[in-house]
Amino acid sequence: MRPMSLPVGLPALADSDLVGQIARILMQAIVQGRLPPGSKVVEAGVARELGVSRAPVREAARLLEKQGLLVASPRRGFFVRKLEIRNIDEIYDLRLCIERHASVLAAKRLSSESRDLLRRQIDVLHRTADLDDPARQVEEDYRFHRLIFEIADNRRLLRLFDDLAAELRMVIGLIGRLYDDPHEIARTHEPLLAAIEAGYPERITAHVDYHIGHAWREVGRLVRELSPPLGNPTEPSSILFPTVGVSV
Repeated sequence: MRPMSLPVGLPALADSDLVGQIARILMQAIVQGRLPPGSKVVEAGVARELGVSRAPVREAARLLEKQGLLVASPRRGFFVRKLEIRNIDEIYDLRLCIERHASVLAAKRLSSESRDLLRRQIDVLHRTADLDDPARQVEEDYRFHRLIFEIADNRRLLRLFDDLAAELRMVIGLIGRLYDDPHEIARTHEPLLAAIEAGYPERITAHVDYHIGHAWREVGRLVRELSPPLGNPTEPSSILFPTVGVSV
């Protein structure tokens, strides 16, 4: 007899957009580390805890597979994508290139309105740090960097950034674990904004290199520490949401 999944008090679901709601709940569990890289998404356990059938859970898993958060294994189900160090290096190498260029372009096109948008977003990051909502903090961190690309006004650059979105959400979630004080996440964005406001390309590039490069090194270190041994994906006794301490 298969053991039951442990309930963790997941929120009640509304009748509309059931698949989207389930996908967001699973994404939050992944970002918070309750579904760690390599672990199995137990469809029956998710359905039972949320009080739904397995069909919308499977559709939500397929949606997250398209976004790069899950991988499907034939006859075994869906597993959280492993954050291998090569993946981290490729993501950050590409991100560093496009964010340097986008930040310089954003400085050239910066208006008082767009400057205020970036400043307000840092304020949002500070406020979010007090909410004990790691998934929200991930989204607001992502939003700050996406604003830079929106201000740069290059659609292809923005598309490249959006193509990294799902992977960046996972990676940004890992970054949060490096800081005991969640406000430190907000503070690390302030020198970058100051450089963009000053408008000097060399200074902007230096701050992007430091901001992204520091994250690259630290996330790489964390991924090496968290990575399970190579082999088959983890399938931990069909427990969907193990009780663990989480900080972002």
